[in-house]
Amino acid sequence: MTRCGIVALVGAPNVGKSSLLNAMVGEPLAIVSPKPQTTREPVRGLVSDTATQIIFTDTAGLLDPAYPLQRAMLHAALLALSDADLVLYLHPAPDAPAPPLDALLRSLGVAPPALPEAKILPVLTKGDLLPPRGAAPGGGAVVSAQDGAGVPALLAAIRARLPEGPFLYDPDEIGTQPLRFFAAEFVREAAFAQLEQELPYSLAVEIEEFRESTSPVYIRATLAVERESQKPIVLGKGGRTIKAIGTQARERIEALLGGRVHLDLWVAVWPKWRKSPAVLARLGLPLPSERA
Repeated sequence: MTRCGIVALVGAPNVGKSSLLNAMVGEPLAIVSPKPQTTREPVRGLVSDTATQIIFTDTAGLLDPAYPLQRAMLHAALLALSDADLVLYLHPAPDAPAPPLDALLRSLGVAPPALPEAKILPVLTKGDLLPPRGAAPGGGAVVSAQDGAGVPALLAAIRARLPEGPFLYDPDEIGTQPLRFFAAEFVREAAFAQLEQELPYSLAVEIEEFRESTSPVYIRATLAVERESQKPIVLGKGGRTIKAIGTQARERIEALLGGRVHLDLWVAVWPKWRKSPAVLARLGLPLPSERA
């Protein structure tokens, strides 16, 4: 009998959820940035062997939302938490022990879902930041996405907790979302790397065209900002910044697709898009009231 289950990675912002997902999947699916709140829409990655299939869901950091985009991110994270067969509750090892998950949710004004204790697996991340031979207080698995320490043991613990059932996806796949989703994410990751201060949080990426039948693959994407004054910052002097974003994103997309890509980037202004229910829904992040 095979085992298959959905495993949600949850925790406060910047605890290393995306880095750990990438380490467990073995591919850089989720975008990573030193800036917190990089993940918006949940990213799903697959780890399969002959007997088990783990469907990981990387969620946005749990925080008290200040505007509609953050409310939509929190809503998506809570849905992923509720739908999971197992929840990995992540917390940085140097800051252990972690507060109870239900206490963290209550501090955000969220009624915690009824999760049995056996469904929550505490995981202490950033184990490489502990002093030599140091032990994190409070218990829990200690892992490091940086050097891979503890990851095989964590995967074994997850497999032992999966419910019995058939695989839901092709075991050769590493993700469940369409390629255009990852293309948009990689463009946004490059923007986070190239742009300073708060501008990345005002930026959205939408794939306007994705032609896999051409050689090279043609992808046209819009980088949307909220104000006209932000456009020249994204473009950069002589177009240098947008070119750097395109180069970095194209390399990531080509590595995923295994072939050449022509990435065509445009900058547009979507006034107050972070507060627009229609735009958020189009980007895959409907507000609670917008979900049927």
